[in-house]
Amino acid sequence: MSDQNNPRHDRFISHLTRNTIALILAGGRGSRLHNMTDWRAKPAVPFGGKFRIIDFPLSNCMNSGIRKICILTQYKAHSLIRHVQQGWGFLRGEFGEYVDLMPAQQRHHEDSWYKGTADAVFQNIDILRSRNPQHVLVLAGDHIYKMDYGAMLADHVEKNADLTIGCIEVSLKEASAFGVMDVDVNRRVKAFVEKPEHPPLMPGRTDTALASMGIYIFNAGFLFEQLIKDADTKGSNHDFGMDIIPAVIDKYVVNAYPFLDLQSGVQSYWRDVGTIDAYWAANMELIGVKPDLNLYDKTWPIWTYQEQTPPAKFVFDNDKRRGLAVDSMVSGGCVISGSKVRHSLLFTNVRVNSYTTIQDSVVLPDVNIARHCRITKAIIEKGCEIPEGTIIGEDRAEDERRFFVSPGGVVLVTSDMLGQRRHYVR
Repeated sequence: MSDQNNPRHDRFISHLTRNTIALILAGGRGSRLHNMTDWRAKPAVPFGGKFRIIDFPLSNCMNSGIRKICILTQYKAHSLIRHVQQGWGFLRGEFGEYVDLMPAQQRHHEDSWYKGTADAVFQNIDILRSRNPQHVLVLAGDHIYKMDYGAMLADHVEKNADLTIGCIEVSLKEASAFGVMDVDVNRRVKAFVEKPEHPPLMPGRTDTALASMGIYIFNAGFLFEQLIKDADTKGSNHDFGMDIIPAVIDKYVVNAYPFLDLQSGVQSYWRDVGTIDAYWAANMELIGVKPDLNLYDKTWPIWTYQEQTPPAKFVFDNDKRRGLAVDSMVSGGCVISGSKVRHSLLFTNVRVNSYTTIQDSVVLPDVNIARHCRITKAIIEKGCEIPEGTIIGEDRAEDERRFFVSPGGVVLVTSDMLGQRRHYVR
């Protein structure tokens, strides 16, 4: 079963994926993204010119052959729900395929919403039991990566594990921001610590730790048993990382699954875009000649909902008024009118008017930038109308007076900050 090119192994994996339900935890606000999550949950934040963050775990499920998917929502979920309904309604229920939305409904406790990641799953335990899965794949809905969950499922079964945790290698400096595992040479988890001050080292390494990706595979019966036990435990945070995982390590088989490229053995692409600086940097990476995340990979497409728009257009060709974009990604519906866009990423339906320069910036959908503007190292939120002559990214003190400036110097601009009160679906 270890031969990845063996047809029998492929059939083995397809059997596993058909009998697996994926649960995407998409209820969090993502407060470190500041004003970007004022009106939407973090998984609904646009990314990469045409996608939403949640499209990545959803596409991973589709490409892995997992077509029974439940999305657990809570915080300001309308934008997320609308996106999923528009873009992910193509599965056929008569074939046992679905993408179900599970909003927090106070199903077990009338006075509370989801209390933690484990409680979110527990409150839907009756629905999950009725669907009789063999395995449950628990995913975070707010990370950017491409991953074949089938290979992880096969490893889980071959190792006879009760729980398998997807993990990435991180430096000791980075590890304090993650749940970190202490493992033996066979990848058996000996301890799991949330955001440790002194993270345990990987076996045979002096500067690297194993961090949880927030990806878990449970045997279904085992998961239900642990959720019920946790729900009855006084003082529990009802969280997978803080409560469920530490409680089962000593008595059950808990393994780590390293997220490595199957051919090269090197760390695969994975980004937590949970801060303004990380979000900006991850979008900027896509502009590179050979980015680590290949959005042009036809063998592993990223699916999404996208409105029908005309091609991007670049108009005027005078020396002082030329529409051009260099080292940039420009989405459909954009009009670059006598202006310059350099090393930037423009989402759908952005208009950049004459004599304006955009540099090192991420511009979200439906933005109109008037004439004679200079914008550098900024994130312009959806629907903004940038007034004529606006300068952003050149005077930090002035930017901080009007907008939000990240520790890394990225300027976040929203319509509210511009005095344009547009509280519409984001």
